[in-house]
Amino acid sequence: MLTSELVLPHHLARQAVIYVRQSSPNQVLTHQESLRLQHALRQRAEQLGWSPANIQVIDADLGQTARTAVGRSGFQELVTRVSTDQVGIILSYEVTRLARNCTDWYPLLDVCGFRRCLIADCDGVYDPGSVNGRLILGLKGQISELELHTIRNRLHAALVQKAERGELAQVLPAGLVRDEAGVVRKDPHQEVQSRIALVFTAFQEQRSTTKVVRFLRQHRLRLPRKDRGAEIVWRWPTTAAVASILQNPAYAGAYVRGRTQTYWKNGKRLQRRLPLSQWKICLRDRYPAYIGWEEFEKVQAMLQDNYSEYGRNRTRGVPRSGKALLHGLVCCGQCGHKMVVQYKGGAQYLCNQLRGQYQVPVCQRLPADPIDGWVVGQFFAAFAGAELDLYALALQQAEQEQKQVAKAHRQQLQRLHYEAELAERQFRRADPENRLVTAELERRWEQALRAVAEVEEAWRREEGQRPPAQPLSPQVRQALEQAGEQLPELWGREDFFSREQRKALLRCLVDRVVVHRVAADRVHARIVWRGGDTTSADIPVTVGSLARLSFAADMEKEVLRLARQGQSDEQIADGLTGRGFRSPQRSVVLPSTVRGIRLRHRVLVKRSQSHPRRVAGSLTLSQVAERLQVSPHWIYDRIHNGTIQVSKAPEWQLYLFPDSPATLTSFRKLRDGKVKTLRF
Repeated sequence: MLTSELVLPHHLARQAVIYVRQSSPNQVLTHQESLRLQHALRQRAEQLGWSPANIQVIDADLGQTARTAVGRSGFQELVTRVSTDQVGIILSYEVTRLARNCTDWYPLLDVCGFRRCLIADCDGVYDPGSVNGRLILGLKGQISELELHTIRNRLHAALVQKAERGELAQVLPAGLVRDEAGVVRKDPHQEVQSRIALVFTAFQEQRSTTKVVRFLRQHRLRLPRKDRGAEIVWRWPTTAAVASILQNPAYAGAYVRGRTQTYWKNGKRLQRRLPLSQWKICLRDRYPAYIGWEEFEKVQAMLQDNYSEYGRNRTRGVPRSGKALLHGLVCCGQCGHKMVVQYKGGAQYLCNQLRGQYQVPVCQRLPADPIDGWVVGQFFAAFAGAELDLYALALQQAEQEQKQVAKAHRQQLQRLHYEAELAERQFRRADPENRLVTAELERRWEQALRAVAEVEEAWRREEGQRPPAQPLSPQVRQALEQAGEQLPELWGREDFFSREQRKALLRCLVDRVVVHRVAADRVHARIVWRGGDTTSADIPVTVGSLARLSFAADMEKEVLRLARQGQSDEQIADGLTGRGFRSPQRSVVLPSTVRGIRLRHRVLVKRSQSHPRRVAGSLTLSQVAERLQVSPHWIYDRIHNGTIQVSKAPEWQLYLFPDSPATLTSFRKLRDGKVKTLRF
């Protein structure tokens, strides 16, 4: 009988617990001898003096790794029993069965030492409460942790070495196959090849995975995917499916391993995707490529840029159809976080990052229009002189896209016709008397015919709805040849640029815009261009009242001084506008603002004449207002906001309009909303 001087009566009065564990379900099924050896510890416990009735076995952790204690209910139960003074000795075939992590191992030793619980393995019995016992058990725990690392390195060393040569076979995506000699080739199915190529072409045109999905579904085109048997199946496109195709480097001809990093969180094994520069193995030109490597890198940059990662301030998001032109580009000059767009109460840039995290007030809330206008002006200045054949390029891309879609439909119809003919042949070869077989074959044949009819009908309907391609007219060609100079004029035309296209053009040159309100009516903005150059300026923004203008006192003094000199409200407004003053809600000084200041201080202007001045061959502003039966201020406001473009006659210092019926007709159209601008 084996005994140990460490086993005392108070140990025998408590239970002997045998902890049984194997690392994986495969070991539980195949390593039965190891399981028998661990259960044989019952005889070891009896030899140490425990009665059979006082011996317990904990085997709830079969198939669980000892890398962590999270998720191991058997280990948690063992620690609970030791803590409640129920266990006199823990028996395990090796201490590695208990834990391969010192973070879990040493707390167990502390609990066992405090509760005077022994630990035994195949080598002997140890007292964690003694110095020698803790030293030996601590060394064994450290060795078991190191052993786990060593085993993992041994298992993966040859695998990694083979992968570094590009010889380790990998699971290939749809569109690539491995022949009998082990050589990777493109799938011989032409529809599979063209559909994969169409995904990359559509993404470069649409610039968003969701838009690619919408594009494919609109044309009723499915994607080739591989099932568990590595067979091609055709499924409706999803965002995840399109993203997996766009992010797979195998389509760029690269053999890649180590694109993800594994980490543990709360006992769960998780993976994070690594950036392209941190991939462990990347061997180019190993597979037949659908796209070039440079094009693949551009696609990855576009995907990363489309991800709206506002909290981390790294990406800008995909251009959307909102009114704000700089969404995803504007950063707060106070806290440095990305600013979001709010359209309630007009387009505004709002910094609410700290408010969402710490419930503090909003950093900044800035109107979008003046910031957008200044950035667009700087963009035009940087873009001057460039020549873009935008319409011809868009027409060429649309034509190429239509050809690819038509080719995809033809290949799809060819495949569906083949499947229908195959189903027909299978049905005709079957014995007509065997209805159990022919009924199913007939159903498959009918289903294949319905699929053909649906695709043909959808294609005819799409062909009928597609507008014909418009050739370039000489006027448009001339405009495109001078696009660099005419870009400001073409910018606001919806038939040339949509909102998404304007934002995409801005992002070609602008990396980000940092804004900081330095005064109630002034925002300091800094454009960071692609390449690192910067452009800064103070942008005037609207405020709610005259008192919030930083120059309100100076403007008020000037208004009173000029009014006492006998100048009219219009003259004072024009003079102050030329000196850089403005009204609270406008970029110029309105006569109504001047009049409000003057009347508030009881300064009245004496009129020198009761009728408007007359100029031969021209109509003054008052005469036009009288004939239209509108207020003169209605015309003044539209002159100041740019709706009516006219300059004062130098000789008279008046706004003069041609004295002709066409002038009044143009004004009536503007009044009735039939035209948006007038120019004289």
